[in-house]
Amino acid sequence: MSRQRTPTVYLVSDGTCRTCLQVVRAALVQFEPSGVRLVQKGNVDTVETVCRLIQSAAKSRALVFYTLVSKELRAAIQEAARHHMVPVVDLLGPVLVALYDLLKSAPLAKPGILYESDKAHYDRIDAVEYTLAHDDGCRLSELKDADVVLVGVSRCSKSTTCFYLGYLGIRAANVPLFADAEPPLELLKIDPRRVIGLTANPYRLRSVRQARMRSWGANVDERYTHPAQISHELRAARAQMTKYGWRCIDVSYKAIEEIAREVLQLLRDSGLSVGAAGGRRPET
Repeated sequence: MSRQRTPTVYLVSDGTCRTCLQVVRAALVQFEPSGVRLVQKGNVDTVETVCRLIQSAAKSRALVFYTLVSKELRAAIQEAARHHMVPVVDLLGPVLVALYDLLKSAPLAKPGILYESDKAHYDRIDAVEYTLAHDDGCRLSELKDADVVLVGVSRCSKSTTCFYLGYLGIRAANVPLFADAEPPLELLKIDPRRVIGLTANPYRLRSVRQARMRSWGANVDERYTHPAQISHELRAARAQMTKYGWRCIDVSYKAIEEIAREVLQLLRDSGLSVGAAGGRRPET
């Protein structure tokens, strides 16, 4: 008995493939879950690449959806599809023709122009998703992809500041520091200019921790809120920041927006760029 072939859909674009992916996903929700395999092929810019993709799709018996604005590539994929008997669906063609009839103006044929117009929006989504996945020391192996890494003891506003920076389109991660342990090796490999420590005076930090414990319904006199323990943690964290050359911000009585501004200013003072606009990461 032969094994059933997994239904496969190729998504082909001379841009980012986002439009193609969104349209196909919107259509797939109308069907019962079937384990469809989506193969994304973005930034397709040559006839040769188009032909190879169609040949691969033929071997997989795949259906192909495409958003190609180049006349040459559109003609090439249609010809290759006829030759290899691959079913293809042109998602942009009918729309472009209809708009041409209405506007009496030829399309620009510029790949990725929709993504470029919404780039700031996508940057924020990307940054927020990164920040959520790298909160409180999670996924340390991916710290190298961060624009900035905030470090400090518990309740020094690391997470909230990171989320605010993420909304601004900045990939921000945070890693807790502990008094009786060295920072993780992954953190020590990061450019120290991109690592910024957050600290607070012990009285303010104790108040914040006590409020957190009360919200949990826990005893506020536990070790976590003890003045001696807090002072010990802060001294150890400050020693680590000094040892590894991490600059520090006292967040004792500052709003999150103010802390975020100081973080960005420290990065700029070091000549560092942040966010996609600064060239830290390529478009996808």
